[in-house]
Parts: sequence; C-alpha cells; structure tokens
Amino acid sequence: MGKPYKVDEEKVDNETKARIEKGWQNNAYNEYASDLISVTRSLPDLRDEWCKAPDRMLPKLPQTSIIICFHNEGWSVLLRSVHSILNRSPENLLKEIILVDDASDMNHLKMDLENYMSQYPKVRIVRAPERVGLIRARLLGASKASAPVLTFLDSHIECTPGWMEPLLDRIARNSTIVVCPSIDVLDTETLEYQDYKIGYFAVGGFDWNLQFNWHLVPEHEKKRRGHSWAPAWSPTMAGGLFSIDKEFFERLGTYDSGFDIWGAENLELSFKTWMCGGTLEIVPCSHVGHIFRKRSPYKWRSSVNVVQRNSVRLAEVWLDDYKKYYYQRIGTIGEYGDVSSRKELRKNLQCKTFKWYLDTIFPELFIPGDSAAQGEIKNINSIPQQCIDSHVRPNDMHKPVGLWPCHDQGGNQYWLMSKTGEIRRDDACLDYGGTDV
Repeated sequence: MGKPYKVDEEKVDNETKARIEKGWQNNAYNEYASDLISVTRSLPDLRDEWCKAPDRMLPKLPQTSIIICFHNEGWSVLLRSVHSILNRSPENLLKEIILVDDASDMNHLKMDLENYMSQYPKVRIVRAPERVGLIRARLLGASKASAPVLTFLDSHIECTPGWMEPLLDRIARNSTIVVCPSIDVLDTETLEYQDYKIGYFAVGGFDWNLQFNWHLVPEHEKKRRGHSWAPAWSPTMAGGLFSIDKEFFERLGTYDSGFDIWGAENLELSFKTWMCGGTLEIVPCSHVGHIFRKRSPYKWRSSVNVVQRNSVRLAEVWLDDYKKYYYQRIGTIGEYGDVSSRKELRKNLQCKTFKWYLDTIFPELFIPGDSAAQGEIKNINSIPQQCIDSHVRPNDMHKPVGLWPCHDQGGNQYWLMSKTGEIRRDDACLDYGGTDV
C-alpha cells in the first residue's frame, strides 16, 4: 500500500553500499530500494466518497493515449510506472501507452525493455534517433497517438485507484478543459507514497522569474468550486502530468517548436490555455504519485541557458508589456530565435491579453509595476559598491541575505519596495529574524 522500504546502510556490505551509491548517482533517487519493491505493489484509494457518487462521472468517456518520455530511467521505477497505469485504468478507456525513449544508452532500456513490454499489447516503444529533450520527445509521442485525449506522464510516477476517470470526465464535458491530477510525493529515499489528501491542496502559480510555484487555493476559487473535492481552476500547471484533448492541443499549437530540451513549456501551455479560450484545472479526485528529484542526473552538451532562452520566447509571445518584469530579473536577454509564427498563432486564435489573464485568472500575483520602487539596494560609499544579495529559488527564500559586489544584472540583487514599505521579491519579504535578515 505504498509503504516505505528503509535500508539501514550501516548493516549492509560494501558491495551493497556501492550499488546504493551508483543508484543515487544514476537516478537521483534510491534505485536499490526501488528494486526491492514489487513493480505491481498496491496503493491506497485516496478518493473521497464525494468522488465516488454514482452520478459523478458521465456514463461515456473518451479513450486516452498515455505518453511517457524517459531517458536512462531506473528499471524498476519505469516498470512500476507502467504497471500502475495498466492495473488501475479501465481497459476500455486506455487506448495505449507510448513509451518514448529519448536516446537512452543503458542496456536495460534496449532489448530487455522491448522483450518485457512485448507481453503487454497496449504498450509500445518509440525511440528518438538522437537526444531531443523532453519537449520534442513529447511531440514525437503525441504524433504517434491515436486516441482523442492525450495524457502526458513522467517516467517515475505511480497512479492510484480511480485516477483516470475524473480527468477524462472533465474533458468529456468540455474539450477545452485541460486537467492535471493531484500530485503526491514518492519519497526519493524509501519510495513511500506520501498522501497529502488531508490538509494541503494547492494550485499552480508563477513568479516574475517565470518559475512555477504552488500556492493555496484563493478564497474566491473556494467559493466558485462549492466543494473541497471539486476541480479547482489553476493559473498554471507543473507540466509533468496532465490530460488534454488532442484536437485542442493541436489548435493551441502544441509546444513551441523553438523551445529546446525543457523549461517554460508548462507556463506557455498554461497561459495560452486560459488566454485562448480554455480552462486549466487540478482535479483532487485523481491522485498520482511522483518522484521529485532534488537534482537532474542527466548531462547536456549545451553552452546555452535553455530554460532562460525558452522563457524569453515565452515572454515575447505571451506576456505583452509585462515581459519587462522578467527582463529586469535576468539582465541580458540574449538570442532567442524567430517567434513570428508563434505571434501569428496567437493572433489567429484571437487570444486575450496578458493583463486579462492577470486580472481574471491570477489576481493574487504581485505586479512589480505596483511597487513604489524597484532595483538594487546598494551601499554607494563602499568600494566596490556592495548590494543586498539573496537566493532567487523559492525553496531558498528562508536563507539569510548577504552583501555582494553589485553586478547590475538583476536576478539575486533585484528587489521591490511596496507602497506599504515592504522590501520584497514577489511573495517573499525581507524580515529580521533576531540574528539574520
């Protein structure tokens, strides 16, 4: 039932310790522990009784093609992902599982995987001829899909009982609704399924570094929903796990083909879903567990900051005048390619403005233009001049700020002063904690 497997490393021999270390190095999770857990293990049914009401779902739901992209994924984790889908999805709704191999070079993902999956007719493997990255691998998988609904999942997930039907039900009611399951945590150390159904339920947002973040469901959305287990409108999606009507995905222009490898594709799809006539929801009745790695175990031969380049393309096409707030953070914009076809797509779809999106869909977001001042906070008498410097990642906001030579690049030296006197960066404020700021 998703229980943890705990390894006492002080009691294992040197050979086992080496296996554990290699698993962490290759995957950024405990592959050794995963290998000792059944690939068909049971998981609890996390749905509330509200979700199971007889008339909750439409009687006729569309089929879906599930697309899973992987690169050098651990054997047992990949198999457990596939089996959780096969074992917990209605056979009449699951059209196929398309495994897209993004040029893996580990032996277990070659003929061993072909032979294993050959016993499951609904699973087929598509292989990219060279490393293409998540975005293009997903597009490759989508091009091979035959069902009317596409469901994108990561290769290190586990689906719980009843996960599929609530997603397909929303799309059956309106093909312009894009839906995400409630994402739970699979512990990287023990593979424990950590259920957050009690207490914390969040929707997606973003900050002006164009980084995705989670935040609590606002009061106006709680009132609109009417029930705590009803689907919630979400300004953005995390991007790894979602279902979308195939025709609507294609009408929206799928992903920007100018995006490279990964990064910003989740915000692009979120913005254009809302701005171009759709709705983005998180569905609490659908639960999928996900391994959240603390680092990427993969290496790319690229001298370009692909996430920033993708984000600039996103800003140029979808953010209108609000793109300046992102550019103030990053300093140099750099080369980002031709975006004329994406701007033409937006024009042809008659999409709404980004101001409409902020006013209507994400009014909680602090707008830098509403601040009294913005920029660096510097000591002009020091040589060289020193600026207040802080981490920019949301998970590091609790760390103390410091002084660093001013670099005039924004980023970790970019601050806002609100009209009420707060020194802040988006949703975080400077505060004195007794010993540190």
